[in-house]
Amino acid sequence: MPWRLIVFIVLFLIFFLFIVFNLENKTDISFGFTKLPDIPVFVTAFFSFIAGMFCTFPFLFRKQKKAGDVKGKGLLVKAAGKQADSLADKNHYGID
Repeated sequence: MPWRLIVFIVLFLIFFLFIVFNLENKTDISFGFTKLPDIPVFVTAFFSFIAGMFCTFPFLFRKQKKAGDVKGKGLLVKAAGKQADSLADKNHYGID
């Protein structure tokens, strides 16, 4: 758990330094039908970061499957029932 806090602090520090170094840099943002002039660069980065966080919401709230809930379909389920040595590739491909 502490490593998550450390990673968050480091990322926040990098983002803060990006803002400080780009206070004077401004750009125009065009949406096709309208244009916003002289928007600071860090504002576009901030809103991109927020949009990325919103894109993770569907993955946070989806139902997690348990390990025992796997049906008898698929190659992985069939392979799990076999012996480990029968899964090993014993063919010689001319590589010594």
